[in-house]
Amino acid sequence: MLKLSIHHLTIFRSRALFVICFFSLINVTGQSIDKNYLLGKFEPSEHLQFVKISDEHGQGSAKGGYLRKETYEAFVRMHDAAIKDGVDLIIISATRNFESQKRIWENKWEGRTNVEGINLTTIEDPKARAKLILLYSSMPSTSRHHWGTDMDLNSLENSSFESGKGLKIYRWLTAHAAEYGFCQPYTSKTGGRTGYEEEKWHWSYLPLSDHFLEEYIRTVTYKDIKGFAGSNVASSIEVIRNYVQGVTCIKK
Repeated sequence: MLKLSIHHLTIFRSRALFVICFFSLINVTGQSIDKNYLLGKFEPSEHLQFVKISDEHGQGSAKGGYLRKETYEAFVRMHDAAIKDGVDLIIISATRNFESQKRIWENKWEGRTNVEGINLTTIEDPKARAKLILLYSSMPSTSRHHWGTDMDLNSLENSSFESGKGLKIYRWLTAHAAEYGFCQPYTSKTGGRTGYEEEKWHWSYLPLSDHFLEEYIRTVTYKDIKGFAGSNVASSIEVIRNYVQGVTCIKK
């Protein structure tokens, strides 16, 4: 009986190793993901599943930045295909962890960075102040940029994609990005989408981000959204329902 037990244990371990290796290849599991990962509370440069963006592909804050390995490999394939069509895709913002997002948020909350030309310290209502920031910037712990699946490309102005070179880039992305697993999460809100304003520059690697979104909705609560100025209004403005879930990218 002892030998039989050991034999079965060996088989079990072999099968478990196969399952782990399989899911490591696709990096999407049916199991729970560490909540700290979903909240951005980790260092991408120290995470085994993240890789550094080459200088060829990154500029601005993305220069020397990181993405999930699967995301970056898919981007490189997309980039190379786009180049053949005369389109140069450049990552200008990549993974931002909790601390990075906190700096962006608090710079706006505390008036160091104006929002829509307004110093937000002049806005007394905290919910109104938060909603102004949330036009284009996420609360820390709620950003898709935490996951290493999302990136900003070429420009942070919608107007840049409405004519000339930028329009050519946007048309190429809308025609071909899905072939490489990417989608635009924040499209026009005319169809009833809630949350952030349209961002033609923001693209997400859906094979991973869709799973992370499901896990976020399943495991994260408002008690987890804390540790930054203005976090106390997250629940009252329903930031998870209205913003985290306010996306076009949903796997069918």
